[in-house]
Amino acid sequence: MSDPYLSDANPDLSEPKVTWERDALERLAFATLAEQRATRRWRIFFRFAWLLLAVALFWTGLHKGGMGGANPSQPHTAVVEIKGEIADGADASAEWIVTALRTAFEDEGSQAVVLLVNSPGGSPVQAGIINDEIRRLKKKHNKPVYAVVEESCASAAYYIAVAADEIYVDKASIVGSIGVLMDGFGFTGLMDKLGVERRLMTAGENKGFLDPFSPQTKPQRAHAQTLLDQIHQQFIQVVREGRGKRLKETPELFSGLFWSGQQAVDLGLADGLGNLDFVAREIVKAEDIIDYTRHDNVAERLAKRFGAAIGEGAVHALQRQQPLR
Repeated sequence: MSDPYLSDANPDLSEPKVTWERDALERLAFATLAEQRATRRWRIFFRFAWLLLAVALFWTGLHKGGMGGANPSQPHTAVVEIKGEIADGADASAEWIVTALRTAFEDEGSQAVVLLVNSPGGSPVQAGIINDEIRRLKKKHNKPVYAVVEESCASAAYYIAVAADEIYVDKASIVGSIGVLMDGFGFTGLMDKLGVERRLMTAGENKGFLDPFSPQTKPQRAHAQTLLDQIHQQFIQVVREGRGKRLKETPELFSGLFWSGQQAVDLGLADGLGNLDFVAREIVKAEDIIDYTRHDNVAERLAKRFGAAIGEGAVHALQRQQPLR
């Protein structure tokens, strides 16, 4: 004869087990469905994104813009902008500037090439490459080159500008800074006060002489100064070759100082006051201006941001997923 109390107790003892198993199965099923939906959404997203990229590339191939409104076959003034830092990988890198210059010189309609400069300077190596290419292209195509300075044309930017036949500035432009620098920090005194020991291992006694946490010896400092002096003399030589007898040399001219546009004209660093329109109209005698500067087009911008956008979207999607507990 069954005990009513025992029969009533058994279901209560097994119920928690059944409830836990059902809850785990439901969570697993919901997680699987959520994962399938997320996978399907990402698949659609990838297809749509690649479709947009393909359309952008096709559109760019049909519309090669960025060169102004005039017909390149007609007489015009070609412009190449040199803006921002002159450095590898920047908009004003030698790679981009040289490519634009070659296109501008090779166009039969371009009567002259104008460098539209607004840069504080940058790499002497990049500037040297551009300067050399300007002189080569001038000789090859027998076309004049003019530099027009907007706000600033300093250091490596002026290194490039002196390759032009003439330089025009605004009276308030900043011009010059014919010098070379190597900057850094030294933290050895602070480390001594804090009781911090620098453990730097090198193969070669001078390998770490630019390390900010290591002391700099007199021979190392002298070596760095020799390098700077040599590059400075290269800069001075390029300026002298480009400006010739127009240059009015003073003790301060190559000291790294910079001057206003009006002062630059007085010193022979520039030839006169004038902007882009003035040079195109009065000097080149071709008022139509065509910009040959290389810019990121729609497809390039989309391609650069495509990978970052996908990664960011994936992170957000993962953050929204609730982990199983």
